[in-house]
Amino acid sequence: MTYSQKLVSWANISALRSACAGKRLVFTNGCFDLLHLGHVDYLTRARQLGDLLVVGVNSDASVRRLKGEKRPVNQEHDRAGVLGALACVDHVIIFEEDTPYRLIQLVQPDILVKGGDWPVDRIVGRDIVEAKGGKVLSLPVLDGYSTTGTIERICALYASGTGTGSRS
Repeated sequence: MTYSQKLVSWANISALRSACAGKRLVFTNGCFDLLHLGHVDYLTRARQLGDLLVVGVNSDASVRRLKGEKRPVNQEHDRAGVLGALACVDHVIIFEEDTPYRLIQLVQPDILVKGGDWPVDRIVGRDIVEAKGGKVLSLPVLDGYSTTGTIERICALYASGTGTGSRS
C-alpha cells in the first residue's frame, strides 16, 4: 500500500472500521510537524500493541491554533504522507478540531496511545475507549527529541551562521 493509499477520508471511516473487524486497532494522534526519531520510535512501539495503527493528524488550522501562527512548518497532506510512508502506520486521518475526540468516537479504537508527556487521565478520548473495555496508555518518549527543539536548533544555526546541529 502506498503512502497516499493510507490516507483515509472522514467519509470512509466507517468502512475502515468495518475492514478492521476482529483486529486490535491502535489509535494515536498529533501534529507530527517535523518527523524525528522520537516520533518514529513512539509510533513503532504503538503499532506493536495491536494489529493496525491509525494516526490522527491535526490539520494546518488546528496546528496554528495549538502551536501558534508560525506552525505548521509542513502542510497537512505532506505530514500525512510522511507518516503514511512509515511501515508501522496503517492509516492516517486528518482532523480539523483541536482534539481528536470526535475522530476517536468514529474510529472506536481498542487501544488509545499518547506519548509519555500525557498522563493517562488527561488523554482525550479515554472515556470512549475505556467504556468499551479498551486500554489507554501513555508510552515513554525518547529524551532529547521534540519538534520545537528541532526548530529552535535550526533557527539558532541559521542565526549564528555556525554550529553543527548536534543535540548538545
